[in-house]
Amino acid sequence: MSETRIMNKIQIALSNLGAKIFRNQVGKYKLRDGNWITYGLGKGSSDLIGWTVVQIHPSMVGRRVAVFTAVEVKTPKGKVKQSQENFIRVVRVNGGIGFVARSVEEATTKLFKESNLANGTGL
Repeated sequence: MSETRIMNKIQIALSNLGAKIFRNQVGKYKLRDGNWITYGLGKGSSDLIGWTVVQIHPSMVGRRVAVFTAVEVKTPKGKVKQSQENFIRVVRVNGGIGFVARSVEEATTKLFKESNLANGTGL
């Protein structure tokens, strides 16, 4: 299965769980006048980005918070670039949810684990 097809399936599955996930295309486009337009979050940023709403624990009872979520999608044999690993690390260090996923099952498992959905404190 292609990376694009895996990505589309992951995007749908995570959205069905309540996460708000969008495609983040990164690149450059050369205009007719020779100028370049860059788009996307930047080099190394994940294929899918968005947020996952989580329930805060006792000190902020009842408050819901949108946690930045980044998913780097790869085929089963796809290689993760250093810039992509760095982006995910920075997201995680700063309190976000970030991971590499090679299948829908892996993506949903990691989202549940990282957002506390599994123990009922998330969505």
